[in-house]
Parts: sequence; C-alpha cells; structure tokens
Amino acid sequence: MTVEMSQKTILVVDDVPENIDVLDGVLHDRYKIKAAVNGQRALKIAMSDNPPDLILLDIMMPEMDGYEVCRRLKDDEKTRGIPVIFVTAMNEVEDERKGLELGAVDYITKPYSPAIVLARVKTHLTLKDTLDNLEYLVGLRTEQLQNTKDATILALASLAETRDMETGNHIRRTQHYVRVLAERLQENPRYQNELTDEMVELFYKTAPLHDLGKVGIPDEILLKPGRLTPEEFEVMKGHAALGRQSLLEAAEMMDGDSSFFDVAGDIAANHHEKWDGSGYPNGLKGEKIPLAGRLMAVADVYDALISKRVYKAAMSHEEARAIILEGSGSHFCPDVVDVFRDLEDRFLQIAAEYKDED
Repeated sequence: MTVEMSQKTILVVDDVPENIDVLDGVLHDRYKIKAAVNGQRALKIAMSDNPPDLILLDIMMPEMDGYEVCRRLKDDEKTRGIPVIFVTAMNEVEDERKGLELGAVDYITKPYSPAIVLARVKTHLTLKDTLDNLEYLVGLRTEQLQNTKDATILALASLAETRDMETGNHIRRTQHYVRVLAERLQENPRYQNELTDEMVELFYKTAPLHDLGKVGIPDEILLKPGRLTPEEFEVMKGHAALGRQSLLEAAEMMDGDSSFFDVAGDIAANHHEKWDGSGYPNGLKGEKIPLAGRLMAVADVYDALISKRVYKAAMSHEEARAIILEGSGSHFCPDVVDVFRDLEDRFLQIAAEYKDED
C-alpha cells in the first residue's frame, strides 16, 4: 500500500547549516526531516536500517561533493532506488546533464522557491510510490505465475506417474536427489561453468518430467504386475523418446527462452543412458550424455531400488548404495557417484521426508 506523504522522510544534505534550516522550514510541516552536513554522514544515513524516502543533495561540498555522493548511492543496491534531487546555485546545462546522468531525478536551484521545492518533492515521492507499487504488483504476479507453472509441472508429472500405481512420491524424491547432487557437483571445478545456480534450479524444476513419456505406453505393459518380456521392454524403453518429443514440441511453441523445455527434454531422453554406452534410447557414452541425464540416472535408479514394487521388495539403503557404487564408470558417471557417496545422509533424509504412505 502507498504510504501517506506525511509519513515520508526527507534527507537534506548541505555543508551550510543555514541552507538546511531553510529547507527544513519549507518541509517540516509535511515531512520528517533528517540532515547531514557532509557526504559521508549522508551515505551513513541513507544506508541505515531506516533510509530516507528522498534526498535533497547539495553539489558543492568539501571532501566529497554531491556528484560523488550520488554516484555511490546509485552504485549500491540498497540505496539505488532513493530519489535524489540536487539543490545548488549552479544552473549551467552541463552541470544539470552530469547530475542526471549520475541518476538524479531533478534539480532545484538556489535561492529556493518554497512552492517549487514542495511541488518537486511531492512529485518525486508520488512517482516513487507508484513505481514501488508497480514493482510489488509485478513481483507478486511473477510469483503467482511461477507457482502456477510449478504446480502445473507437478500435476503433469503426477499424471504420468499415477498410471504406474507403485510410484508414490517418486517424482518428489528424485527431484530433491537431483538438486543436492547438482549443488555438490558445483564444487568440482570441471562443472563450475556449466552448473550455474540457474542451471541447478532448472534441473530441480524439470526433474519431475523425466518419465513424462509413460503416458504413451500401453496399460498392459506399463501396469503389468511382473517382469516384462524382452518385446514388452522394448516398448517400455520408448517412453524416453516419447517424453523428449513432447517436450521438444513444447519448446518449439515458445517465442522466447526455451531452456526449461530443453533441459526437461535432456532429462526425459537421457536418464536411461549408461556411462559405458549400453543404455537407451541412443546408446550415448560418457560425457556425450547430457549432465541432466547423468544426474537423473543416479537419482532414478537409487529411488527405484529403495522402493517397493509389485514384482520386488524394497532394498535397504546399504544395498542400493552398493549397486550405485558398483555402477560407477559402467552405468553411472563416476563424478556423480562420487558426490552421491558424499551425500548419503541427505539421500536418507529426503527418502524419509517424502516416503510413500503404506
């Protein structure tokens, strides 16, 4: 909500106390006034826990002039949004241009006209309120859209998973496994350029879509209460390509950034590839397997091993751990297995937090 003008705080900065008194006399009936007689004191007040809503800043001051004060205010994220109005006896066009280029919003020349001072201050406080409210509304709307997108992703992933009645919270566990693996792998210098914080978040958000292609697998195969025949397994393997194709088609509909669908497609297509090239659907080998797929492979297999299925009992963590470690360099990327070994406690915590209901 917009704060009433009477509650606003104005910081007046001038090395001549008489000039501060003049502006205080003009403004104090409507605003709370703070004062500083030098640039350092002005910066300290502006960067405090109770910063001013607007600054009236003299230019000609010793040690640190108003231009330098303004530059430092605009260089700091905390104070960048505070409107600065220069107050000065200087009225040359070049002086005004320099101040506006530094980020000031206006100029008031001495001697002061009370009506002009009040009008300019009110105008820029109102403008700041409007911009702040607009930023708040845009931020709120962006958050709402992101939450809607996240919920839609989980709903879509859950739709695919619910066709396989045994999966339970599999998608939630695996997306958290992927995130902790990626975050730890960031510490490896070989992956620092690829594994930005933004990419780790993309891996986390897209991981639930890894089995999206299951919606295209016939029920008699997907829901078979037992092991698949070789022929049936060939059909089941098709879910990786089906998922990628669906996500690629979604990416083609995007006018702008399609990175979300590109990463989701990498996970869907490649989480069954194996480090030694014996996986599917394309038999990719080693680092030719996208990193998203390599991370998902460990997360997906671990969770499948510790989960109960119609055709098998759940393994213990120790048994699943042994299989993952044994698969390093054959089934799984060795670097990902190394971080898995370091993160066993986190995997156990995630498995417990998102365990399936009996």
